[in-house]
Amino acid sequence: MEEVKAPLDGKYLMYKGKPLVRSGNLITYGDMIDKCYLSMTILQTEKDENGAEYPVTILLQILDTKTQQIVDQKQKFFTGKDSLYSALDLGIVWLSRYTS
Repeated sequence: MEEVKAPLDGKYLMYKGKPLVRSGNLITYGDMIDKCYLSMTILQTEKDENGAEYPVTILLQILDTKTQQIVDQKQKFFTGKDSLYSALDLGIVWLSRYTS
């Protein structure tokens, strides 16, 4: 029997067809109907010459949707202003291994 997915309630930023939600230093990516989702915690930030902050150390975790337990995790160090995008890109590939 095929599982029917209900539409999301509310408005969320969607990225590659899945919700992307940020609350402080915690960023969550994935649909809570799926088996797992990606959690990214910003552990360390730096400021550029203009005073804007960007993350340099991000903890990536794959969490089980039902139990909220950690399935796998990696701490990654990223450099430059594109560090959050790099972490998200890596996390999406990593998440697809657990959800497919």
